[in-house]
Amino acid sequence: MNKVDNLNIRELKPLPTPREIREAIPLSGEVSNVVIGGRESVKGIIGRRDPRFMVVVGPCSIHDYDASLEYARRLQKLKREIEDTILVVMRAYFEKPRTTLGWKGLLYDPHLDESDDILEGVALSRKLLREIAVLELPAATEILDPIVPQYLCDMVAWAAIGARTAESQIHRQMASGLSMPIGFKNSTDGNLSVAIDAIRSASSPHAFLGINEEGRASVATTRGNPNGHLVLRGGTQGPNYGSEYVAFAEVRLRKAGVSSGILVDCSHANSGKDPSRQRVVLEDVVNQIEEGNRSIVGVMLESFLHEGNQPLPFPPENLRYGVSVTDKCIGWEETEELLRKLAEVLPRIRSQSPTRS
Repeated sequence: MNKVDNLNIRELKPLPTPREIREAIPLSGEVSNVVIGGRESVKGIIGRRDPRFMVVVGPCSIHDYDASLEYARRLQKLKREIEDTILVVMRAYFEKPRTTLGWKGLLYDPHLDESDDILEGVALSRKLLREIAVLELPAATEILDPIVPQYLCDMVAWAAIGARTAESQIHRQMASGLSMPIGFKNSTDGNLSVAIDAIRSASSPHAFLGINEEGRASVATTRGNPNGHLVLRGGTQGPNYGSEYVAFAEVRLRKAGVSSGILVDCSHANSGKDPSRQRVVLEDVVNQIEEGNRSIVGVMLESFLHEGNQPLPFPPENLRYGVSVTDKCIGWEETEELLRKLAEVLPRIRSQSPTRS
């Protein structure tokens, strides 16, 4: 009989089950408390019950375990100083969406050499999430592959559905069953409807195909995720963090019956991918809060040990330590300065400004 399927599959490698990976890299009681506490804090902030401001900060994507752990240790020290005002959530992105081709992230290619050692990528990603939690830092990630949550998401406090996938039915269904709050980004053209529709869809029950902890194909039936919210990241027509855009988003959210707060992504199209403009976006957000805005409850910053980025060389050993291999980031010194200043000015301007939700 002629073969009719898997014609373009070169090889199928079995992967350990989620249960096996979780048992090999377990979640301790202390770590689970950090994850649960982080999720509850995020829920309180996006629901505007917790007055703190949320900052999701870290590398554009994780490519170096040691450098990322050093960054987390620095962030831990800063977090302790400002946690009364700011909830710091470390950005730990292991999957990198690609419009065409390119390095797809630590989870898929941890050696940065196109060897596609996904098993090692899953293990490294989980180990780093555990180390971040040991430092009492909640972690954030973007989820691309719907199989990945069974391997990693018990250690994730906040997750994003990106601009390219917010319209995907698969990702909306997946988000409806995830255990953490989910930020949906507006589409790459700047359209808000896709993200708002995604929030509404993910808040409803769904049934879809997935895998269980034993790696067996299963039908997942969800309750719906009530903690979806909008992330403004700009679009092809330009940034959308200004007060007029935020006011428009507020109206659209109210009409859709979505009451959660808004996060502003200071990078991507809002900064024109110029890391020096992340400061400009953040300052504009602070000005809006001073003028009475209460719908913006947090921001995202792309930050690493050193500013800028670098192309992936071969061999990867030639990479500069602590420098992004994807989008350009601000460096640690600027990150520390911005967050300290934010923690200093927010209480003052909130107490003096009029309130406008």
